[in-house]
Amino acid sequence: MVLNLITFASLLHKQASILGSHELILNELEKYFTVNIVEYQNINKLTKDDFSLLFIATGGVERLVIQHFESLPRPAILLADGMQNSLAAALEISSWLRGRGMKSEILHGELPEIIKRIFVLHSNFKAQRALSGSRIGVIGSPSSWLVASNVDYLLSKRRWGIEYTDISLERVYEYYNQITDDEVGEACAAFAGKALACREATPEDLIKAMRLYRTIKRIVEEEKLSALTLSCFKLIEQTGTTGCLALSLLNDDGIIAGCEGDLQSVFTQLAVKVLTGKASFMANPSMINARTNEIVLAHCTVGIAQTEQYIIRNHFETETGIGIQGILPTGHVTLVKCGGECLDEYYLSTGTLTENTNYINMCRTQVRIKMDTPAEYFLKNPLGNHHILIQGNYEILLDEFLQANGCKRVE
Repeated sequence: MVLNLITFASLLHKQASILGSHELILNELEKYFTVNIVEYQNINKLTKDDFSLLFIATGGVERLVIQHFESLPRPAILLADGMQNSLAAALEISSWLRGRGMKSEILHGELPEIIKRIFVLHSNFKAQRALSGSRIGVIGSPSSWLVASNVDYLLSKRRWGIEYTDISLERVYEYYNQITDDEVGEACAAFAGKALACREATPEDLIKAMRLYRTIKRIVEEEKLSALTLSCFKLIEQTGTTGCLALSLLNDDGIIAGCEGDLQSVFTQLAVKVLTGKASFMANPSMINARTNEIVLAHCTVGIAQTEQYIIRNHFETETGIGIQGILPTGHVTLVKCGGECLDEYYLSTGTLTENTNYINMCRTQVRIKMDTPAEYFLKNPLGNHHILIQGNYEILLDEFLQANGCKRVE
């Protein structure tokens, strides 16, 4: 890992004496990173893909930093060990930067803690770079009932560097009709053979659902999508199937796929993936007990890789197509949702998955979660309907990343 130190030093100090006075911290950094000393005059030689800190090497550099404001990495992380009045300068600079709306942080103190913090910041940096340039396909349009889940395409691109791209359902229908039943027969047999059971769904339903999976995967490849959200209910009239199986298998393929055209939730799933490397489960909070802090999440799709076993069902609301009833492992989980039209708010909590439920009047995959925070959030201040479940505890990682990007936590 290369660590670029953009070095700001007063002209009153000689370069050799500067490096010598910071020998302790520089030697420690070199144990963990490939350290690249970059003089501030060469700041424009670095790119957005270079992980860089501002090394405040002496006092009296406040004006130098201000003069290079437009070229500074965002957020601005200032490294100051206190030698040569460096901490005093860093404090002044950090205050000035924050007054102009730039996120700023000073690294100072015990060396092991500084090293640990740099690794966290590098993880955030990699996630931000992975998100930037990502293309999210919006196949069809958001479901009419998602009245609080809109995203402003332009503002979200400015904040996160992501691009939402609209894709017509007519293209889905065209590709779907080009795929024959024979082309997907083997894949259907393999999928059915691994299932714990098959209930309402028929072999014909499975074939249609697998054809839709092949269709959407073709569009993903052609459009070079990192993620997609599908207006699944509108598909039923034309194809006679739902998107549940397609979305499940796409998530297993590493392609983030959400349903109902929910723009906020698919971004949340994408952010989760780049940060944790894990796929997630997009679901409806279907039952809430504020007294016991328990909720039941339910939806008709989940990635097969996230389950211990799965049952092939039909789609709950329409009783057509294929729905997935996944049996998820019990244990620690994280619940997260990014909201707001420019994706600048978020909810985050941990909990414990205590059981897989099987209510007849809910979507097929159902899990009961004992929350670690008050479940009243869902009743008093929710960020919309769908929320994202991740297996494991990732609260600190997600909170750090979202805070670093100026998002407001909702509780």
